[in-house]
Amino acid sequence: MKEKGFKLIMQFAVMLVALEVLAISINMFYAPHNVAAGGATGISILLEDALGWNRALIVFVINIAMLLASYFTLGKETTARITVGSLLLPICMAITPSISLVSDRTLAVIVGGALYALGVALLYQIDASSGGTTVPPLILKKYFNFKPSVSLLVIDTMVCVMNIFSSGIEAFILALFSSVITLLVMNYIETGIDRKKSVYIMSSHLAEVEEIISESLDQSYTSLDVQGGFSGDNKRMLMLVVENSEYHRIIGRIREIDPQAFILTTNVAEVHGGQY
Repeated sequence: MKEKGFKLIMQFAVMLVALEVLAISINMFYAPHNVAAGGATGISILLEDALGWNRALIVFVINIAMLLASYFTLGKETTARITVGSLLLPICMAITPSISLVSDRTLAVIVGGALYALGVALLYQIDASSGGTTVPPLILKKYFNFKPSVSLLVIDTMVCVMNIFSSGIEAFILALFSSVITLLVMNYIETGIDRKKSVYIMSSHLAEVEEIISESLDQSYTSLDVQGGFSGDNKRMLMLVVENSEYHRIIGRIREIDPQAFILTTNVAEVHGGQY
């Protein structure tokens, strides 16, 4: 029971940190330069610039509307999952100072995009959400089987386009640029930054290659039984996961043994488990 309570406290703490990071990215990087990069927070920047309305209040109203839509269309479970984040984000935005930390707009959207990605990725880690425009894609998926990623992209793109009428074409380009940065940073955060390479090897001198790998290079590997698609011959293939820094050294040693060896290399985001 204590362990479960501690886990809930830690999840809530992570959520608070994530939401505050989102608030900092909006209040200190996006909003001071009038760049709306999508979502409810982007809409709030546009409306504040056009009508002078309070950003945090706009996000609060949008999130409440989305919670009601979620309750009547997606059910209680989904609504409960996004309620806390939806209510706390506008609070974080209201208490976070609205200041410009950098004067250059390009630098602002780079840093803002990276921070926004960090905040969203942290929320994903604990299966939470800040609500807002993440709700309509879920509704469209349920009733019309639209892909949520496509629906969210369309919504965010529409928000980005509105920058043209609010702050000009430069703000629109910066908003798109920021969205790309957010996507790339989120991808690296979610799948880990400790990237490796997976190497598949077939050779007529496979026994010698195995010896070099296991003894000289002190590298573990997996032996796979395969069949040639053209020849139909049964063969063996080696599969090993190597650090990026070790990749060229290992490939060089294999090429010394068999210059004609078949080597296929792919990037690996994460590796879990031990040696077998």
